[in-house]
Amino acid sequence: DAPAGSDEGSSMLPLRRVLLARRLPLPSQSAEALMLARHRGAAGGWARTLCAKAEAKPEAAAEPAADAAEAEAAPGTSEGTDGDAARVAELEAQLSELDEQLKAKHDQVLRALAEADNARRRAAIDVENASKFSVGGFAKDLLDVADNLGRAADAVPAELRDSEEAPVLKNLYEGVVLVDTVLHKVFSKHGLTKIEPLGEKFDPNFHNAMFEAPDPTKEPGTVMHVASPGYVMHDRCLRAAGVGVVQKPA
Repeated sequence: DAPAGSDEGSSMLPLRRVLLARRLPLPSQSAEALMLARHRGAAGGWARTLCAKAEAKPEAAAEPAADAAEAEAAPGTSEGTDGDAARVAELEAQLSELDEQLKAKHDQVLRALAEADNARRRAAIDVENASKFSVGGFAKDLLDVADNLGRAADAVPAELRDSEEAPVLKNLYEGVVLVDTVLHKVFSKHGLTKIEPLGEKFDPNFHNAMFEAPDPTKEPGTVMHVASPGYVMHDRCLRAAGVGVVQKPA
């Protein structure tokens, strides 16, 4: 008796034959696929060759075009150089003109600034003078009052100024002197100063020579007498002092 396994093997033989029979066409299909792959590879190479030729044609055509353009541009090269030189010369002329205009404008600006600075200084001086000498006219009118107060005080005899025999005159003298002192303090507060140039050299800017007289004890040109005191306001002579001057020897 054959073993059970051998029966099963014999029963499987027809099935194997059928399967092998069905796989028989496979070699032919592989050959067709291989041929198709070869044809595809040949077609791809042919296509790449065509593309390379197509790309080479524009470059080959561009080279003659460039040569032609250079040939056309060559005759006009000198003309272009002359035109550039003329343009450069024109620009240099414009630059020189603009430079001259700039210098002129710079000079005008400097002059304008100098004039503005001078105007500012003059305005500042005018304002300062107006502040200093605004009361000059009023103060000059008061000088006659100060002169009269001085004359009134000088009119009282020296022996009666401190005498108890004439108390009324003494008190009047003291009142006049007090008023004169307060008035000159007010003058000093506003820059007005009294000058009595006795014994000084004659200065025509602050002294008014009323007469000349010989005096061998003093140098010629020296103030020997003050007829009326002078007044100065902030270094400006408001009224010159009336003086007598020592005469030069003949």
